[in-house]
Amino acid sequence: MKHTSRWLVQPVITPEAEAALQAFPPILRQILFNRGYENETSARAFLRGETPHPADPFLLKGMSEAVTRIRAALETRQLIVVYGDYDVDGVTATALLVETLERFGANVKGYIPNRFEEGYGLNNEALTQLAKDGARLIVTVDCGIRSPGEARHARTLGLDLIISDHHEPAGEIPEALAVINPKQPGDDYPEKYLAGVGLAYKIAEALFIDHVKQAAAKGQPPAVSGLLDDLLDLVALGTVADLAPLNGENRNLVRRGLHQMRQTKRQGLFSLAATAGVSLARVTAQNIGFSLGPRLNAVGRLTVASDALTLLTAKSAEQAGLLAQELENRNRERQQMTKEMQSMAEALALESQDSSELLFAAHPQFNHGIVGLAASRLLEKYYRPAIVGHSDEQETRCSCRSIPEFNITAALDECADLLVRHGGHRAAAGFTVRNEHLGELVARLRVIARRELAGRDLRPSLAADAQITLAQLNFDLVEQLEQLQPTGYGSPAATFVTRGLKVQSKRTVGAEGAHLKLTLTDGRMNLDAIAFRLGPLHETLPPLVDVLFILEINDYNGRASLQLNVKDIKAAGVPD
Repeated sequence: MKHTSRWLVQPVITPEAEAALQAFPPILRQILFNRGYENETSARAFLRGETPHPADPFLLKGMSEAVTRIRAALETRQLIVVYGDYDVDGVTATALLVETLERFGANVKGYIPNRFEEGYGLNNEALTQLAKDGARLIVTVDCGIRSPGEARHARTLGLDLIISDHHEPAGEIPEALAVINPKQPGDDYPEKYLAGVGLAYKIAEALFIDHVKQAAAKGQPPAVSGLLDDLLDLVALGTVADLAPLNGENRNLVRRGLHQMRQTKRQGLFSLAATAGVSLARVTAQNIGFSLGPRLNAVGRLTVASDALTLLTAKSAEQAGLLAQELENRNRERQQMTKEMQSMAEALALESQDSSELLFAAHPQFNHGIVGLAASRLLEKYYRPAIVGHSDEQETRCSCRSIPEFNITAALDECADLLVRHGGHRAAAGFTVRNEHLGELVARLRVIARRELAGRDLRPSLAADAQITLAQLNFDLVEQLEQLQPTGYGSPAATFVTRGLKVQSKRTVGAEGAHLKLTLTDGRMNLDAIAFRLGPLHETLPPLVDVLFILEINDYNGRASLQLNVKDIKAAGVPD
C-alpha cells in the first residue's frame, strides 16, 4: 500500500501554556494550544464563540449611505430588487435580505440570474429588464465588485445601485451609490472574511439599528423585534456552504445560526432537512457542508436556482415539500453527472504531456454547473491545480480549484489580457476566455504553475492535534471536543493519530465499495472505524496500521458507540 500524504503531528504543548491552561482537560488543553490560545481568557472566549472585535455594521465603508438610500425607498414604496447569485451563499443572502426588507414593509423582490443564460453576477440585460419592471434600487448580494461596466449601465438606466460582495476587488471599484465590501481599499471593518450572506446580515443589522433609533426618536417601540435572530439560520447555511473560514466573527455567526436552525420556524428548512435525512435538533456544520448545502446548490447547477430561493422563503408546507423533493432529485442527478464528467475530464487532462503542474480539461458536453465539482475531484485525486470547463463555438467558461501552494486567482490576474472575465478566491475561481486565446492561456497558466510550484513537496498535508492511544478515547473526550464546534474550513475538527493498531476486520461499504469499514484493536480495546472514499485500499491493507482520525459517536438503533472517522491510513512504522 502506497502512502502519499504528509502527517503533521503538532508539537507538544509548552510548559508555560500547560500551566496557563490548567483549567482545561489535558487533550483539550493541547488542542487549544494548537489553535493559538495560550491563556485561559482567550481560550474561553474561543470556546464560547465570542466575536474578537467590535461588530458594528456601520464600520463597513458605504453602510451609512446604503441604509439612508434603503430607508428612502421604504418610505416611498419604491421597488427594491435584491440581486443575488445561484450558489448557496448567494441564494441565502438573497432570501435573508428579501425577508428583512419585507419585515420593514418594503416593496421588494429577489432576483437570481440563470447560470446558463446569464452567467455569474450583474449583467446589462437583466438590469435593463428590471428597470423596465419598475425597479429603482438594486442591492446586490454576493456579486458586483468586479462589475464596473454594469454599474455604469445601471446609472444610465436611472437605477441606484448598492453593491454588497465579499469577493476580492480587482482594480477599479464600481461607481455605485454604495459599495459594501470589507476587502475594498479604505474599509476599516476588522472581519475581512464574511461570506456574502454574512454581509447581507450586516446590512440587516444596520437597518435594524437605524430602525430602533428612528422608533425611539418618535417614542415608539421597534416593529421588527426578533428579526436578527430569525435570520441566523440562513447565515449559517450560506457561510458554511461557501467555505468561509469558521473563525473570528464567522464562528460566532455560525454558532448562533446552528442554534437558530435547531429551533427554526422556516418551513423550507424543515422540508430540506427531512429529504436529506438530517435531524435539525442535532444539526452541525458538517450536515450543512455535506447534506443541506449540496442539495441547495444542485438545482442552480442543473436548472435555475430560483427554486432554492423559493424553498427558503416558502410559507406553505405543501409547497416546501414539493420543492425539497425537486432539489433531492436534482442532487441525485448532479451526483451521477459529476461522476461521469470526472472520468471524462480526467482522461482529457492526462492526455496532455504537460499536466504535471496543472490539470486542464474542457469539452462542449460538460455541464456549466458541474465543472467546479469535477475540478474539485481532480484536485483531490492528484493534488494539483485543476481547471475544468465547458466550450461552445466562441468561448470557454471554466471553474478552477487549487491547492494551498498555488493562488489560482493571482495566476488568472497575470493572464487578464487574455480573459473576457474572471474572479474568485485563492483556492477557487472562474473565468471566461475566447476560444482563440484558450491555448495561449493554458500554456501561460502552466508556466506560472511551474514557476510557483518549483521545488515544492506536492503532497497533501494532514495535520493532527496529538498522538494518543485508544485507552484515551471515551465519551467524556467527545463531550469536551463538542466545545470546538462549529468546525470546518479555517477551524478544523480535532484530529488524532494512533499507531500500531491491528486490523481485526475489514470490508468495503457503499456504492461500488467506495468506503472502508474496519474494526481496529490495540490488544486491549476494540473500536469500529469508517474510512470514507478509502475503499480501494481494502485489498492492500496491511495487518498493522497507523491511522489519522476524528473521534465521533455512531448512533445506531438507539445505541451510541465510539467510532473513528479515519481520514488517512498507512502501514504501521512508515514515516509520516
